[in-house]
Parts: sequence; C-alpha cells; structure tokens
Amino acid sequence: MSSEQAIQQEIDKLKQLRQEVGKVIVGQQEVIEQLLISLLAGGHALLEGVPGLAKTLMVRSLAQAMELSFNRIQFTPDLMPSDIIGTDILREQANGQKGFEFIKGPIFSHIILADEINRTPPKTQAALLEAMQEFSVTYGGKKYDLARPFFILATQNPIEQAGTYPLPEAQLDRFLLYIQIDYPNEQEEFDILSQTTGTKQASIQPVIDGKSILKLQELVRQVSISTDLIRYVSSLIRATRPTTTKLSTMKEWISWGAGPRAGQALILCSKARALMKGRFAVIPEDIKAMAHPVLRHRLLINFKAESENVQVNEVIDHLLEEVSLPKKKF
Repeated sequence: MSSEQAIQQEIDKLKQLRQEVGKVIVGQQEVIEQLLISLLAGGHALLEGVPGLAKTLMVRSLAQAMELSFNRIQFTPDLMPSDIIGTDILREQANGQKGFEFIKGPIFSHIILADEINRTPPKTQAALLEAMQEFSVTYGGKKYDLARPFFILATQNPIEQAGTYPLPEAQLDRFLLYIQIDYPNEQEEFDILSQTTGTKQASIQPVIDGKSILKLQELVRQVSISTDLIRYVSSLIRATRPTTTKLSTMKEWISWGAGPRAGQALILCSKARALMKGRFAVIPEDIKAMAHPVLRHRLLINFKAESENVQVNEVIDHLLEEVSLPKKKF
C-alpha cells in the first residue's frame, strides 16, 4: 500500500466515524464536525446548549465509535480535585509493611466527558488545567502522564445560572473550541421523535482506534497553509484588540481581544477542517467556518455591547466582514 493510499484510508475512517455517530444523533452535523475537528487538532471542546439537546449522548456516542477508554465526570458543587485526579490510600505491601499507593482518578482515560463543568467551584475546575495543557497531572509532588490521545469534552447549560460557577477566562482559553448547540429544525425534530420513542435502538460500532487518531493529528499539522492566509489570520486576531485595532466596531464593543493562542487555534482547526474535507491545503472558507467556535470564548464584550444586546457572535460576524481577505485566489 502506497503512502497516499494509507493516508486516504485514515481519512475514510473519519467518514465512518461520522456515520456511526449519525446512527444515534439526528442532525447537528456542524456540531459533530466541530467536535471531530477539536479532536484532530489535539485540543479540547466546550459544548453549550439548553437541556435536552443530546449533548451528553453526542459525546458518549463519539466515544463508543472509537476504541478508546471513556469516563464521564458529573460536576457538582461538592466535587473535590481528588475526585478527578485520584488520591493516595494506605495499603499493605507484599513485604507486610504499609505504604501509600496512588489510585488514579477518572481523568486517566482517553476521552473525558466533564458534564456541567460550571456547577463545580473554581478549585475543582482548576484541577483540569494542568491535564488540559500539559497532558499530565501532579499529585504529591509526582507527575503522572495521561494516555494519548487525550480529549476533554465539557458541557454547560447557558440558561440556568443559579448555583453555578462561570469558567474564568484563563480556563476558557484552554478550550480549543467553544461549540454552541442550537435547536433542531422541523424535519430533524420529527426524525428525533420518530426514532427515539420506539423499541428499536441503534447500535454503534467502534471504527477507529487511538493509533489512527494520533496519525490523523500528525497529518493535520502537515496540511499546508499559505503565508497570505497566515497573515489573514493574524489580521483577524489583531483586529479584535481594542487598543490597537482600526475597526470602530471592535473599539466600541470589545473590552479585551484575542491573544496569539487564538491565532494558533484558528490555523490548526482550519487545517483539521481541510483534512476532513479531503484537502491538504487550507482555503479561506476553512478559516471563516472556524472563526466563531475559536473566537467566541476569547473575546470579552464590554458593557456598551451588552446594553445594546450585541452578542459575541455578531461581533465576529462584523470582524469577518470588515477584515479583507488576501487578493490571491485559492
């Protein structure tokens, strides 16, 4: 088998993965695509949607379609960091003496569903920071590496704020994508009601393993992007900063703009999207498609925007309209 055929075989597995998830999840194609893009780019995703939109089912179905270990952590106000990372327990050793042994927590899995992450206090939320950034955890002065690939999918409910702890900007920035789930359209809702209220239950089969995902993550970084498009990404990111931007809308609505990490995320996600579409080069469409999930949690709108009921997605719409694309054809 040639290297081109091997690469195509790995890409075909992504199509199979989407098909398997589609057996259970009706519609939401863009959301599923963004979840896979986050996985391929080696990052983590934050899912936001009102109750009943199958956020948890979507993540669980994705995990079932991959031959990877999976753990669900239900975040609650009384959850402690040790409930996530693990803890030392006193045990009798083989020589008869007693000693402490580290018992790994649920974070030691390939895929983690952090359900309702905003329901737990900041101290416990912070326990995820090292794992998300360094792919390791430290306990008792000792470092423990996490399995690769490692992927955290966190969910939160946007409408119920009583008893919640909003994620601080530093932790939000650790999420590669902030994915918002909307209501299904009329046909999708009819299909959901038809398929989920009978006796027939769809069965998901694993179609891809961790080795293939790591190969695809390497392939993503090999996807090419022109210097013109890198400059375009840089222009988008720099235009969000109210102290230096030339755009009046950004000066008017933004109190804090995106940092260089946002540019890195936008390029990586654009490369992952290109690969999913069967291309080995980024085009402007990839960048525009990924701008909202990459930037919506990295821009802090000000009081004026809030008073005028301007949402962050509208700000990003204006950004894409006002920053010019390179004149070169792609």
